[in-house]
Amino acid sequence: MQTAAALRLQIETALAHRIPSSLSPAPRIIRPLAPTGISAVDDLLQGGLPVGAITEIVGSECSGRTSFALSFTAQITQTGKVCAWIDVSDALSPESASATGIDLNRLLWVRCGVTNPITRPYSQIGFSLPSKYLIAPPVKKGLHGGGFGPHPRGEVKGLSTAVSGLLRSEAIAPRCAEPQRRPKVEKEIFEPNPPHSTRSIQKTITPRKLWFKPWSKIDQALRVTDLLLQAGGFSAIVLDLGSIAPEFASRIPLATWFRYRAAAERSQASILLLTQYACAKSSAGLVLRLQPAIALQDEHTVFTGIEHRVEVARERFTPTNVVPMRKQPQSARSASWHSRTAWAGQR
Repeated sequence: MQTAAALRLQIETALAHRIPSSLSPAPRIIRPLAPTGISAVDDLLQGGLPVGAITEIVGSECSGRTSFALSFTAQITQTGKVCAWIDVSDALSPESASATGIDLNRLLWVRCGVTNPITRPYSQIGFSLPSKYLIAPPVKKGLHGGGFGPHPRGEVKGLSTAVSGLLRSEAIAPRCAEPQRRPKVEKEIFEPNPPHSTRSIQKTITPRKLWFKPWSKIDQALRVTDLLLQAGGFSAIVLDLGSIAPEFASRIPLATWFRYRAAAERSQASILLLTQYACAKSSAGLVLRLQPAIALQDEHTVFTGIEHRVEVARERFTPTNVVPMRKQPQSARSASWHSRTAWAGQR
């Protein structure tokens, strides 16, 4: 009688050309992790963010998305690697990035939808008034004010027209207490214009700002991300869609995120997606949800910092081969950290 191992080997050999390893599950791959620079988040994620995958940071305004991405980018650049920051709404502050610890020489900042005018050096920029505006003209005798003011006759210009309007017959006519008969005004009837002419008039009258949508900036950001992933050489790419409304970000095709996931896995680049609404769906290897920040109450009159709270909404790959039999409680999948202001100091 054949053993189970022999039967398994026989079946896999027979189906090798159709279904490779039909009965033997593929070994679990332990993905490398990159630290975020925040000890509480690194302990929660057991090392940091996955390398070669899409990590989506979801949160509202002032929830700490940009601070989280800046801290992660600082850790990457400090190791001598190159990162890219695709700024869709031109909201990144280079001063804040440098204060966080990011090496700006190793950061590619892509500003979408910004046209930089041709600027001249500061030495060539100047402003001066002609001398004729600085020297008072000579006094002209016989003119009112020596020629520096208007003639008194011009001050009463149009006064007769205004007075005649006040003294018209309807205003000064005697009034009667009894109701007077008013002439009936016939309503004018306007025929509707043809539909094609109405559309043409509406297109010419409607300003561009009423129907313009940020599709051009989103399309530019997606094209740049494609080029950077295909070129390679970037250890981390931050796609900042935090200032884009969810109604626009959610309409990005899912095939785009799937293509980014495959390119990131091939080039071993970490993609950070900052959004207000989760839009990468199953293509995201890790989804972190940030709660609204809370101001610290250390001082009553001085702002000393804020408290951030992050929660693991979905994790596609576990950092280890050990998979718990029971689902962990919700409190074990969240963490909080404090960010202090410069004047608060270390405590």
